[in-house]
Amino acid sequence: MKRYRKPIQYIILAVVLLVGGYAIGQSFLTPNKALKPGSAAPAFDLLGLDGQTHSLESYRGKPLVVNFWGTFCPPCRNEMPALQAQYDKWKAQGVQLVGINLSEDRVSVGSFLRSYDIDFPVLLDKNKKTERKYGLKQYPTTFFISADGKIQDIVIGGPMSEETIESRIALLLGKD
Repeated sequence: MKRYRKPIQYIILAVVLLVGGYAIGQSFLTPNKALKPGSAAPAFDLLGLDGQTHSLESYRGKPLVVNFWGTFCPPCRNEMPALQAQYDKWKAQGVQLVGINLSEDRVSVGSFLRSYDIDFPVLLDKNKKTERKYGLKQYPTTFFISADGKIQDIVIGGPMSEETIESRIALLLGKD
């Protein structure tokens, strides 16, 4: 048995190097699909806390703010009142705001929203499929999407102030 130990170790090493080299090569050679301003917003179909299914397509033709957040994230919690205030300010002008919660249960999310008096639609991304489509790396992340479905701006991290949100919504509406 000792006679075969070295060749087996070399074979195992070669397999590990091949698999590792392949994985590293794929990460460098795969084109970067990161979303950026000007990209089309990826489609989603998610169940909201209101019991309705919401899709990106249902918001087509309206400026849309999509905020990815979680109750576990302090900056996410801190920017919720600013998002609600700006939603209240701009909804009469057709601006839509949707929060997409990151894989938390309905009860926790609902309780959190009631404690902050949040009434904009909140959707549940249970399987993180939408999170992956949007390429999230940090929470919160907010996408400002024009009426034609193109991403106009992305804010990574937070919390955003009311002024930051307002200035980006004004740009969505073409108001400088």
